[in-house]
Amino acid sequence: MPSQPRLPTALERGIAIRYLRGRKKSQFASLTTMIAVAGVAIGVMALIVILGVMNGLRDDLRDRILVANPHLRILTYGPSLRMDNWREALELVRRDPEVVAASPEVLSQGLIINQANYPSAVNVIGVDPDTSRGSVTTLPQAIKKPADLTFRVRLNPDSLDGGIVLGHRLAARLSAYTGDVVTLISPAIKTNRATGRPMPRYWRFEVTGTFDTGMFQYDDGFAVMDLAMARRFADIDSAVTGIQIRLRDPWHAPEVGTRLQQALGYPFRSFDWQNQNQSLFSALKLEKLAMGLIICFIMIVAAFNIIGTLTMVVAEKTKEIGILQAMGLTQGGIGRVFLTQGAIIGAVGTGIGLVAGLLVAYLLDASGIIKIDPAVYFIDHLPVHVELLDVAAVLVFSFLVAVVATLHPSRAAAQLTPVEAIRHE
Repeated sequence: MPSQPRLPTALERGIAIRYLRGRKKSQFASLTTMIAVAGVAIGVMALIVILGVMNGLRDDLRDRILVANPHLRILTYGPSLRMDNWREALELVRRDPEVVAASPEVLSQGLIINQANYPSAVNVIGVDPDTSRGSVTTLPQAIKKPADLTFRVRLNPDSLDGGIVLGHRLAARLSAYTGDVVTLISPAIKTNRATGRPMPRYWRFEVTGTFDTGMFQYDDGFAVMDLAMARRFADIDSAVTGIQIRLRDPWHAPEVGTRLQQALGYPFRSFDWQNQNQSLFSALKLEKLAMGLIICFIMIVAAFNIIGTLTMVVAEKTKEIGILQAMGLTQGGIGRVFLTQGAIIGAVGTGIGLVAGLLVAYLLDASGIIKIDPAVYFIDHLPVHVELLDVAAVLVFSFLVAVVATLHPSRAAAQLTPVEAIRHE
C-alpha cells in the first residue's frame, strides 16, 4: 500500500529553514528566498487593494445612488404615467413585511432660469415633507444645514409660488443660493384662449436650501419641492407619478418588487434601483473579475520565482541531500523538506502582503488621496472597501500557489539517489 502523506518533522522543518537562510559566506540562497517572498507579498497586496477598490466603487455608487433614490418604485403604465388610485396601492405596499417606509412622489422635468436669465434643464422631485423624514430616502440628511425639507419661504410669499431645494452643483452653476429667486418653466403647456396658441407657464420659487448627495448626477441636475406644489407644477391634480419605497435590505428589491407588482396587478409595475443601474453594476462586476484575473498572473509569476529558487537550492545542496539520505532520511523526508520551504515562502509572503495590502487600502480610503472626475465616475475620490471573503480567497489562493510551485523541485530532490548525489560536482 502507498504510504500516507504526513506533516514534516521538526528535523525536516529545521533543514528547510537552514536551506532558506543560505550559507554565512554566500547569501545567494537567502537573496533568492527574499525575492520569492517579495513576489508573493506584492501579488497578495495588489490583489487585496484592487479587489478593495472595486468593492469600494460598487458600495459608494450604491450608497450615493440611494441618497435621492428609493430602493424600489411602484409606477404605472399609460401615456401620462400618472397614478390616480395611489392611496389604495400605498396601503397595500406598506403592509408588506419587507417595506420599512413608503410615500408618494412626483417626478417631472422643467427648465430653470436664474436671475440673469441663464437657463438649465432640471429634474424636479416632489416629496412629502412628513414622510420624507421617515427615511424613505436619506435625502433629508443630505440637505445642507440650516435648511430642511419644509420649503419655508422667507421672502414675500405672495409674489412667489413656493420654496425649492437645489443640488449644490446646480445652485453653484446658476449662482442661485439660499434666498435667491429662480424661475421654472413647467412641462405642462396651457393654451392661450385669446391667441389659441400654447403658452408655457412660469413659476417663481425661492431657493430655501441646497443638498449634497456626493453624486454628480443628482447634485448637478435635480431640484426638490413640496409634493402638493409638484402636483400643480406637473398639472396632475391629486394624482402622483409613483410610490417610493425603502426596504429592510436593498439587495432584495427585485424580489419584493415582483411580489408587489403581482399583488397590485395591472397597470402597476415595479422598478428597483438595481434594474435602474443594471448596466453600471454589471460593468463593475465584470471589471472586478477581469482585474482579479490580471493580478492573479502576478501570483503565477511569483510561483515561477519559487520554482526557480528551490531548483537552485536543489542544485546547490545536491551533495548534502545525498549525505542526508545516507544518514537515513527517506525520499519522502527529502520531498517534505522542499515542500516546507515553499510553504514557508508562501506563508511569509502572504502574511507580509496581507499586512501591506490592508495598510495601503486603509490609507487610500481614509485619505482620499486619489481624486477622480465626479462628472465621469459619479464620485470624487477612489474608495477602498476590503471584504473578509475576498481576503480569505486571496490568502488561500496565494498559499496554494506557493505550495503547488514546490512540487516539481521537491520531487526532483526526492528522486536523487545517495551515491549520485554524493558524487555530484
